[in-house]
Amino acid sequence: MIEIEGFSLGYRDVTAVHELSLSVARGEAVGLVGESGCGKTTVLRAIAGLARDWRGRIAIDGAERDPTRPRMLPRTLQMVFQDPYGSLNPRQRVADSLAEPLAIHDIGDHTRRVTEALAQVGLEADFAARYPSQLSGGQRQRVAIARALMLEPSLLLLDEPTSALDMATQAEILTLLGRLRSERGLTFLLVSHDLAVVAELCERVAVMRGGRLVECVSCDALRSGEALAPYTEALLAASRGEGVD
Repeated sequence: MIEIEGFSLGYRDVTAVHELSLSVARGEAVGLVGESGCGKTTVLRAIAGLARDWRGRIAIDGAERDPTRPRMLPRTLQMVFQDPYGSLNPRQRVADSLAEPLAIHDIGDHTRRVTEALAQVGLEADFAARYPSQLSGGQRQRVAIARALMLEPSLLLLDEPTSALDMATQAEILTLLGRLRSERGLTFLLVSHDLAVVAELCERVAVMRGGRLVECVSCDALRSGEALAPYTEALLAASRGEGVD
């Protein structure tokens, strides 16, 4: 579903990502983890077509990305952003936010589709009439996930979708994402700084540091702690709240 070869991108005199290669199979969930500023979100933005002037190769479901022409997301690829408070238009009711992708792509039957999407993420139909200010953080993120599903994508890019939520709500959203992936056969690329979150939702984890790929291992290896790079071990210890020498 995703093929990245020799991807590099810099901002002025700073190289954000250097020669990264990574692939994600159809139906697979892969986590992309690392410290703040390591280049995780830069990779995600390039895949989504929101960055330009990068070097290397990116292909989504066989379609090549053009580094000189950022463009609107294809219907098969959608993104869930980190901040549930900033990703929804405060002036739009939930129904309007969910219907907007349908209107852009000239797809009808908005009311039925909005109601179905809300049900899929565990929200009642009357949420359609509410504004974002009337929702909790977890409810907003459920709406954001519903919006990403409106065009029935096969690939979701998840940019730290639980980091702004409390622990209980975070667990609920991870359970929701796991269920949706199972029911819809979705492919996930999940950006996170939390290895515990990635281990719960993904089969593999790619670890980045300073714009470079450190290693890519199975989450089974992550859970067992065997044969991990020192930096991955440090991230794992941090996610457990353990001290690191």
